[in-house]
Amino acid sequence: MTQRIDENRRRFRQIVRGQVRKNLHKYISRGELMGRQGKKKVAIPMPQIDIPRFTFGGKETGGVGQGEGEPGDPLGQEKADGPSGAGEAGDTPGEHALEVEFTVDELAQILGEELELPRIEPKGTHQLITRKERYTGVRQTGPESLRHFKRTFKQALKRQVAMGIYNPKSPMIIPIREDKRYRSWKEQTLPQSNAVIIYMMDVSGSMGEEQKEIVRIESYWIDTWLRTQYKGLESRYIIHDAAAKEVDKETFFRTREAGGTMISSAYSLCLKMIQEEYPAGEWNIYPFHFSDGDNWSTDDTSRCVNLIRDELFPLINVFCYGQVRSPYGSGQFIRDLTEAFGDEEMLITSEIAGREAIMASIKEFLGKGK
Repeated sequence: MTQRIDENRRRFRQIVRGQVRKNLHKYISRGELMGRQGKKKVAIPMPQIDIPRFTFGGKETGGVGQGEGEPGDPLGQEKADGPSGAGEAGDTPGEHALEVEFTVDELAQILGEELELPRIEPKGTHQLITRKERYTGVRQTGPESLRHFKRTFKQALKRQVAMGIYNPKSPMIIPIREDKRYRSWKEQTLPQSNAVIIYMMDVSGSMGEEQKEIVRIESYWIDTWLRTQYKGLESRYIIHDAAAKEVDKETFFRTREAGGTMISSAYSLCLKMIQEEYPAGEWNIYPFHFSDGDNWSTDDTSRCVNLIRDELFPLINVFCYGQVRSPYGSGQFIRDLTEAFGDEEMLITSEIAGREAIMASIKEFLGKGK
């Protein structure tokens, strides 16, 4: 019976997983899953799932195919007595959406499958060392919280049998101090690949709330995927208009300025951060910049190109630029980058027309497995 229940549960989980994957584009574009996230799990609203099955009915029950009926009548439904929606109030409950829980790692796996994202090959050496306690054996001393109950029971049984005091008709096993066994452990040092994502965003007046919400949703899923690839992942945040500064995550998505735009200020701060805190040989570094494509001048755009090519490329895995469509932005900067770098693989650009384009943009950024 237990095996049958487990099989049914796995089958139901597969069906639910398929529904989530089918509707993942909708969930991501609306930002629903971000707001429903708990500490480690995400609650997903799921419509009623009907699992096809055969049923047996009585004879002469009527309906199409048996008894009375006309061509075109729907199967399994009675004819309505009046206009659609008409009728007296009922006393039965309506249908409610089911919520199912997935871990963030499970959602990242579904995202990777849907977008066919490749596994990332980390570069460089391992900088951070984590210590993990691994239980490797059994010993006679230790805290009660680590008592090995099965081993303790077996030891007490062996002792009572050896002493001739074990009674099969009244099999009472009472461990004494010498019978108790405890789990033993040792510390293992585990190297882990480390990565840092440096998010940069234009917060000048032309970047409205909708544009920032698109950046927030996309950066969340980029984070979610990269955390499945790296055990140690840090996220840093830089905002800029004519000047750049580092901020926390909350400020990054809520700030709005009204000044001009000088993109090189953000790239210069990003470079300084990398040089001072993230040695290129030991860290996988991912700068992401989001803007609406406006920049102060062609001179500053030239400075940005030089910073990317000469200073950042030698240090990072890949440089990602996402341009969010805005009714107030010119959209020129992505064209300047494309003209300057052509098919350079170290630079990945993506035009994000709206929320519906978020999934495609994530695939553009992460689809090369760098």
